[in-house]
Amino acid sequence: MAQKKQVLAFDFGASSGRAMLGSFDGNTISYQEIHRFSNDPVSIGGTLYWDVLRQFYEIKQGIVKAKQFGPIDSIAIDTWGVDFGLIAKDGTLLENPVHYRDLRTTGLVEKSFSKIPKEEFYHLTGNQFMELNTVFQLYSLALNRPYQLERADCLLLMPDLFNYMLTGVKASEYTNCTTTQLLDAAKGTWSHAGYGGLGDSLPAVHLYRPARHGHRAAESRNLR
Repeated sequence: MAQKKQVLAFDFGASSGRAMLGSFDGNTISYQEIHRFSNDPVSIGGTLYWDVLRQFYEIKQGIVKAKQFGPIDSIAIDTWGVDFGLIAKDGTLLENPVHYRDLRTTGLVEKSFSKIPKEEFYHLTGNQFMELNTVFQLYSLALNRPYQLERADCLLLMPDLFNYMLTGVKASEYTNCTTTQLLDAAKGTWSHAGYGGLGDSLPAVHLYRPARHGHRAAESRNLR
């Protein structure tokens, strides 16, 4: 008889999240929801943030509940796109990630075309132009809070940020990278032409080479 395999998936939406436990006994695939929670942004000082520490707490609660069903062979996390956390050189999170519905990027799509032509920008990335895209969030930081980018060592998108909080390993997953408008659509790597096209407006922040979905990130460590 094949050994039973169990995997745990976290699915974050804009207003709620859930933990789904899937199992395979060699013949049958089954799954069940074992944890559900609200996902509420918080407005502070005119900026709308994600409550990332609460989100991470809920991930750990899901893991605790999953352990009641036996060993977990793998954990994966799926979230919305575009939003990110900035990590300092000492490995700490500089601030809570800003919510994509925050108004800090208003007008920046058109403003960016003065730096890089619209047609060239689209040809490079293939993304629909939306003010919430990661590139315009970074552009907003560069224009209004450049000290945050100057202090940052790297950028991690939301699922990669949670993986980092669980494992201590920094990485970038390809499918989420495609939401940033920073990825070269033809090469599948970061578009230095697109990023650099905004000139000195975007100080260098390290972006990890996109890894294909399904890759093994690391062993979890921060589960207490």
